[in-house]
Amino acid sequence: MSDAAPRYAVFGHPVAHSLSPRIHRAFAAQFGGDIDYRPIDAPPQAFAAALAAFRAEGGVGANVTLPLKERAFAACAQVSDYAARSGVVNTLEALPGGGWRGHNTDGPGLVADLTARHGLDLRARDVLLLGAGGAAQGVAYALLDAGVRSLTLANRTPERADALADRIGQPGRVHVRYWADLGASGSYNLVINATAAGVTGGAIDLPFGILAPRGTGYDLSYAQAATGFLAWARAAGAEQALDGLGMLVEQAALAYAVWFGRRPESEPVYAALRADLDR
Repeated sequence: MSDAAPRYAVFGHPVAHSLSPRIHRAFAAQFGGDIDYRPIDAPPQAFAAALAAFRAEGGVGANVTLPLKERAFAACAQVSDYAARSGVVNTLEALPGGGWRGHNTDGPGLVADLTARHGLDLRARDVLLLGAGGAAQGVAYALLDAGVRSLTLANRTPERADALADRIGQPGRVHVRYWADLGASGSYNLVINATAAGVTGGAIDLPFGILAPRGTGYDLSYAQAATGFLAWARAAGAEQALDGLGMLVEQAALAYAVWFGRRPESEPVYAALRADLDR
């Protein structure tokens, strides 16, 4: 490795839109410092090489976003217990002797946003999780750990939902519904969109009846990527229609704590970003 100053980054494809550099600079400023943190666009097939180059240039920590979280898991020499359960990694920590230790802060970040910021009691929730890819894997276990009453998985490719349910292994609480049959599957008081539809420009075509009265709709994406699902949630009568900005900030705070051993204050950073997005 070179003698370059420690560097941090967010890997994704695309990634130019990411708010992560702004978030982590704001966190560093809380402690009177700065951080060299940059976005790195890496298509899946180029991720391994990009990660190796980053490490050679002084990289010691990174966040990972779509569509690279499963590849990040595969790149790790060690993983945290939660990352091992989920099979996906969104935070990389350089090991002293080389290699990476992987963490997943997405699930705990989502739970913190839902409970502490938005006041949801997850123990009383029947949850429908839309999607079964890396984003869904990252949050499913945290929802179960938080005590949701039931977790139903639905994915346009049903085999992926079946595979995730099998991986979780809690048939009494975890169920699978085919996407085409959602209209006949009953209603849920928390519907979470973990698909990439908003990011890729896909349509949100869901029956209104899946959202229970006074239910909550939550999109793991934020800004423009969340508008389609949030419009559906409001039309379905959601008491709260929430995007994933709070989750983004909370998972970043947990990642910062992994790297620096101290957790920054998330609320002022969230408030500043929310004000900008609302404008």
